[in-house]
Amino acid sequence: MEFRYLGNSGLKISEITYGNWLTHGSQVENDVATHCVHAALDEGITTFDTADVYANTVAEEVLGNVLKGQRRQSLEIFTKVYFPTGPKGHNDTGLSRKHIMESIEGSLRRLQTDYVDLYQAHRFDVETPLEETMQAFADVVRAGKALYIGVSEWNAQQLREGHALAKELGISLISNQPQYSMLWRVIESEVVPASKELGISQIVWSPVAQGVLTGKYRPGGELPAGSRAADSKGGAEMISRFMRDDVLAAVQLLEPIAEDAGLTMAQLAVAWVLQNPNVASALIGASRPEQVRDNVRAAGVTLDEATMARVDEAVGRLAERDPGKTRSPEARLA
Repeated sequence: MEFRYLGNSGLKISEITYGNWLTHGSQVENDVATHCVHAALDEGITTFDTADVYANTVAEEVLGNVLKGQRRQSLEIFTKVYFPTGPKGHNDTGLSRKHIMESIEGSLRRLQTDYVDLYQAHRFDVETPLEETMQAFADVVRAGKALYIGVSEWNAQQLREGHALAKELGISLISNQPQYSMLWRVIESEVVPASKELGISQIVWSPVAQGVLTGKYRPGGELPAGSRAADSKGGAEMISRFMRDDVLAAVQLLEPIAEDAGLTMAQLAVAWVLQNPNVASALIGASRPEQVRDNVRAAGVTLDEATMARVDEAVGRLAERDPGKTRSPEARLA
């Protein structure tokens, strides 16, 4: 496993982060989740990402139970706040001081830890003054309940404003967690340049485009049993944007590129995002331990310019690049 600094900080994280969105407490049983986390630890992954909203808090509980007994100082545990949890009352969502302060306590309890290494705003809250949000995050940091602050899916302007307030308050906003893959490149034109300027790294989710870049979905073919596209608990909806015949046909062109690089298609996809120097880590999820072992082989891989060009030739014309796609909800989901 290779490690990279997260933003302009001294915190090192593993190039591969294990995340449990759509898996723990939802898509896979707890014993399978346990095996997947143990596989991640065995492969040298030290960074684990979750959120209170995943499986309505259950994902945090599962991760906390599995990591219990591990040396805490050897791990980097990340979680997030914003989306509704619990009974989803009028104050059970957003980035108000009330929701942040109550949410961090719940997350720490479920994760069975005294602090998280990174506490992230899961989206930008258009209904709460940013000053209130950042002051609450600053108080969480000063109380020792989080070491650093991050965000997820914030656009360039939101990053600039949040970073400026964090600096005034004496806390470190060091990361953004956006979707990024060969097929989803909306951060490249605005978010990445702003992040480089501010000392913010990307921790990217869905580097394999919800499994599409593995090549297992074929144009006109049946959906593999147990795959995300066949998952009625949320996976199918998220993957639908890529389930077009033109996209699936283009993805098949990646197979010889991966073979020439000595990689599986999934490894090629993860290695591709890690070639971006502003990316500190690629988030992977897994419903089987072997998926963890496969994806982790992308760590430390260098793709040459010719390989990168072949990838662009195969799928680049179909990639979404509109920076306007990097945005937060216009109103809270209450």
